[in-house]
Amino acid sequence: MVNEYLRYRIAPERADAFLEAYGRAAEWLRASEHCLGYHLARCVDEPEVFVLRIDWDSPEGHLQGFRRSEAFQRFFAHVAPFVGNIEEMRHYAPTGLEYQRASSPESV
Repeated sequence: MVNEYLRYRIAPERADAFLEAYGRAAEWLRASEHCLGYHLARCVDEPEVFVLRIDWDSPEGHLQGFRRSEAFQRFFAHVAPFVGNIEEMRHYAPTGLEYQRASSPESV
């Protein structure tokens, strides 16, 4: 597995359109057998900064599988207006150091 991180800087007046575009584009990530999951977060300290993490089965699955598929073409059609706002787009290998507290039934 590999994590792709994309950091965007989106002007406040475009933030809603950005979120809507990724909401529509996410359908095509879910349709890819190579995408294991994704997470889009917005920075609390700098609300114009967004970080997208996409978990891929492998770099090849992302670059040769997804990127060469019709699903990518449909995904990209939604996010293309924001490509110029990408500040970082890289693949990272998990180190195994992680922790996530399970949510309690009361917080769901």
